[in-house]
Amino acid sequence: MRMVDLIEKKRDGLELSSEEIKYIIKGYTDGSIPDYQMSALTMAIYFKGMTENERATLTMAMVESGDQIDLSKIEGVKVDKHSTGGVGDTTTLVLGPLVASVGVPVAKMSGRGLGHTGGTIDKLEAVEGFHVEIDNDEFIQLVNKNKVAVIGQSGNLTPADKKLYALRDVTATVDSIPLIASSIMSKKIAAGADAIVLDVKTGAGAFMKTLEDSRRLAKAMVQIGNNVGRNTMAVISDMSQPLGFAIGNALEVQEAIDTLRGEGPEDLTELCLTLGSHMVFLAKKAATLKEARALLEKAISDGSALESFKVFLSSQGGDASVVDDMSRLPQAKYKIELEAKEEGYVSEIVADEIGTAAMLLGAGRATKESEIDLAVGLVLRKKIGDKVEKGESLLTIHSNFEDVQEVKEILYENIRLSKEAVEAPILIHEEITE
Repeated sequence: MRMVDLIEKKRDGLELSSEEIKYIIKGYTDGSIPDYQMSALTMAIYFKGMTENERATLTMAMVESGDQIDLSKIEGVKVDKHSTGGVGDTTTLVLGPLVASVGVPVAKMSGRGLGHTGGTIDKLEAVEGFHVEIDNDEFIQLVNKNKVAVIGQSGNLTPADKKLYALRDVTATVDSIPLIASSIMSKKIAAGADAIVLDVKTGAGAFMKTLEDSRRLAKAMVQIGNNVGRNTMAVISDMSQPLGFAIGNALEVQEAIDTLRGEGPEDLTELCLTLGSHMVFLAKKAATLKEARALLEKAISDGSALESFKVFLSSQGGDASVVDDMSRLPQAKYKIELEAKEEGYVSEIVADEIGTAAMLLGAGRATKESEIDLAVGLVLRKKIGDKVEKGESLLTIHSNFEDVQEVKEILYENIRLSKEAVEAPILIHEEITE
């Protein structure tokens, strides 16, 4: 087999066989296929696409390029949830303990975040003492005992994907549905889940800006999952404005606690109940989605979801008293209101620019070396469709420095008002199961 022949084959729009794809991934991982040939292939894939079989084979070849997590000692159906990112995406903090509280095992492997705010681990580390440095045996014991645990990404998972992603990043081939779908699904499958619920974002603050592109990505990932024997479904949810109100690490933990108590933002609560219902259903803990949702609503109302969060925090060294006394979370020195300059209706909140403002405060990382300030961020007071009076607060800036003029300018530019009433965006656009 010669790589040049395979590049030519894909360039001409023909289907690569399973053996050919495995040969490519093995050769690229071990260095026998050079970057320049892989670049040519990824560009051919960018223009010619891949069939369903090619995507499934590519995904599993990347899974098999490194370690695979064995979760077989965890009792029950292990359901993982993946979000394609966004601003104020607090769902994992809510879903883990919520779904665990009705008996579904959540064995979560998470990373640290680059971008607007930290990743799930950064957010959880806003709780004093909480740590993810646990070994695999303890991780499995905690999931069996409490139904939920979070561990840091470790080992040599999907090295082919890491290498390929770095190449795509510098060759303008990141934005390819088959390559995005295979990249995401290879990591989820290597992490050992039996079933996968995907939250695919759409809108200004999402990777996929249009509903059509989000739908194509969701369908590609669902097909891959189901083709390789993982029960997979996707929800396409709105990210034209930040989800919930809080953007920032400790602030999002606080919002997660409010949501588990039944007092969270309407959109965050609804999305968590929708995603959670699918997780419970795929885990075979409920016969229908309606029954699954009723179980989750009961867990919130009777306090068992909140209790599950406390047990989860304390089992990994965290100070669970923050749940009842949120002043124990990191607090910013300054709280500055962003006042509306005129009256009107909120017509647009450009999610990724709002995220950039939060990062400038120190809530996120611009580079891997950046230090995160866990206390800082933004809390929205208004969402799209809300009426605003002149002088009323649009949001609260939580900062550890007093001069936030640059941040204010970005916020004013990206929270837009209109004289006419505006409809709030649809939160959940579609649910895709095959």
